Parts: sequence; C-alpha cells; structure tokens
Amino acid sequence: MISPKRLFSFRTDIELHPENVAVAREYIENYWQRVTRFHPKDDESLLGLPHPYLVPAYIEKTEFDFNEMYYWDSYFMVQGMLDEEHKDLVIGILDNLIYLFKRFRIIPNASRTYLMGRSQPPFLTSFIFDVYTAYKMDDKWFKDRIDVAKAEYNEVWMGTNKPVAHQVYKGLSRFYDINYLHDLAETESGWDLTPRFNRRALNYTPIDLNALLYKYETDFARAAKILGDKREAAQWQAKAEQRKKTVDELMWDKTKGLYFDYNFVKQRQGSVISLASYYPLWAGMVTDDQAKSLVKSLKRFEHKGGLATTDALPVGQFVFGGMPTQWAFPNGWAPLHYLIIKGLERYGCHKDARRIAMKWLKTNLGWFNNHGIFLEKYNVVAPDKPPAKGLYPSQEGFGWTNAVFERLCQEYIDRQA
Repeated sequence: MISPKRLFSFRTDIELHPENVAVAREYIENYWQRVTRFHPKDDESLLGLPHPYLVPAYIEKTEFDFNEMYYWDSYFMVQGMLDEEHKDLVIGILDNLIYLFKRFRIIPNASRTYLMGRSQPPFLTSFIFDVYTAYKMDDKWFKDRIDVAKAEYNEVWMGTNKPVAHQVYKGLSRFYDINYLHDLAETESGWDLTPRFNRRALNYTPIDLNALLYKYETDFARAAKILGDKREAAQWQAKAEQRKKTVDELMWDKTKGLYFDYNFVKQRQGSVISLASYYPLWAGMVTDDQAKSLVKSLKRFEHKGGLATTDALPVGQFVFGGMPTQWAFPNGWAPLHYLIIKGLERYGCHKDARRIAMKWLKTNLGWFNNHGIFLEKYNVVAPDKPPAKGLYPSQEGFGWTNAVFERLCQEYIDRQA
C-alpha cells in the first residue's frame, strides 16, 4: 500500500484533469506486474496456459490468493491496455482463453480443475473484435478465433444437456453448473451473490446472459460480412432478431422501462431491479424508445458515487438463507459501469455517459487518494465508507477496477486535455 499525496477532494462539481489522476494511473501501470503470471504446465489444480496472463488481485501474506486466470475478469482487465506496449500480453490472454476451449470444450470459470463445472459471462467475441481492431490483425487470425467462438456458442451456451444444459426455454439460455446446484449456477453469472435469482438461478433466463448471446450473434453476422459471406451474415442476424423478439416478449417491462430476468418455471418476470437490465443497451439490441426508457430509469440506480448494482432492497442486503449479496445496493462495480457507459455512448447519450463516468472516476480516485489502493467494488451511496461485504474477503488492487479507471481516463480526461 502507498500513501499518495492527496490530489482530489470528493466533490462532484469538480472537473478532473490529467494532473489529478497522474499518481493513480502510475500506480495502476506499476500494479500490472504484481498480477502477471506465467504458468505453462499443469500443477495440481492449477491448469497450465501457454501465455502470460493477469490474475484479479494480489495481496501479500493472505490465504485468499489468486494464481488462476478468470474468463470475464480477463476481458475487462485488458480494456485499459489495448496499446502497443501491452500487445503481446493482451493477445496472449485471448489466446489462453482459446486454448482452454480447444482443450476442454468450455472456457471454465477460471484455470483451475475444480472450476471446470461452469463458465463465466461470455465475452469471447467482444475480446476478439477488440484485439482485431486495436492491432489490425489479419483475416486468417480473425477467422480462426471467430470459429472457436462459434463452437463455444453452439456447444456451451446453446447446449441443452449435461454438462452444459444452458439453453432451456424458447431458445433462451440460463446460467448453469455441472453439479446442478442453484448457488453454483449463480456463480457462473459472475454476480456471486445477488438477490436477482432468489437463490434459484437454474430457474431463470437472465437478461444479461441473453444480451451477451445476442451480441455473439450480431458479432458473428458482422464477422461473416468482413469475411465475405453475406448468406451466413443474414442467418446470424435472423437468429439475433429472433432472440430479441423473445426477450422483448418475456423480459421487457414497458411500464417500468426496464428488462427483468425471467423465471421460466413460474413463467413470470423476476422482481429485482438491477443493472443487468442495461446489458441490452451495450449489446445494441434495444430500440430508440427502449433506450430512452432505460436512460430515464437510471435514476433508480444513480447515487453520489455512481450506479448501485440494484435499487435499494426493501429487505436489506441478504437473500433467502442469510447469504451476503455483494452484487446489490449499495455496491457499484467497474464492469457494470463500463458496459453501461459504452451502451449510453452507443445510443448517443453522451452527457449521461460522461456524468456517470466522472462519478465513477471520482469515487475510485477519492478512495485511492485516502487509502492508497483501488477496490474490487465501492459503496456508491456513501463513497467514503467501505462497500458491503460478500462471501469472500474484500479484495484490494484490483484488476478490472484499475483497467476501467485507466480506460475512462483515456476517453474522458485525456481527450479533453
């Protein structure tokens, strides 16, 4: 831990400039070497990977330690380093994910034998396109990796039987775990834990997962166009349009102006209002009218320090059974802020995107300037107070927080300088 010179007092009316974030960004750049690992051979439960990779966090002298590479963490951690300096590391991390799928026919939760029973939110096509665009990769490189993503889509996320029984209702998919346990399926969502599923995750088709799969389908259509196959592009676009139609019928609430997870067992929408509703905005699957409703509904989540993961829960921060739910009010998370900001920009809501980006940057920076660290999550309702606790010890560092902070600095501070 370091004690940087205080550069910023938490005031939402102050504009940030490059000098305000310089120390924090230097900390982030130096932090990557602490969380870089290279483990080329299997060692007990830790799977070997051909290229160096990033782990979410590292704290000295703690029993709770990361040495494995995580799926969706990896996607968000590279968002702050899509540059020439980090080119080999970024491409290597993507190719580690490709390697895991080719070896196991699934990209596991993380590179541990005991985490093979489930995956994590699928961002493979987005990762491929980011690398293809940032580094101007050739079409053969692109096609080879898109073909792997198609296999992951078909074999894992559209699978109907154990060990990957994800597709479950009217062409929509759910989170799943080979052990067929609700809590472990919820872990595949990345939101471990959340009140969204009332500890019955296997019974829900989640809005975030199906928006991600819509993104896969439109990415495959886009890839087919790039590779000159208009017929295949049309086929993938038709799949995406069918998914959107089903999602709108089952999961869109016009009155509330939000999407909800769908309990297909009880055939009704869930009741928890969460930021998962904004994945379709990021994926580009909403109409202009739906986008306007979603923007209007931001007030349910927006606080002094950014966006809370859910609206204020009337029964407190616990789901049935007394389990702490860190993916809920009052906590805010970097990946959700990143996706929502990108979604707002996609639909032309630039002022809203900038406002939320600056709130999030100031929350991160305020804690860093006071404590010398970044956190995996923040209390956005009271940014000077610690976040609500989860099932595992609160983490410092922190990979995706650092990366999103850096990316937002690039886009909202550097470009105005």
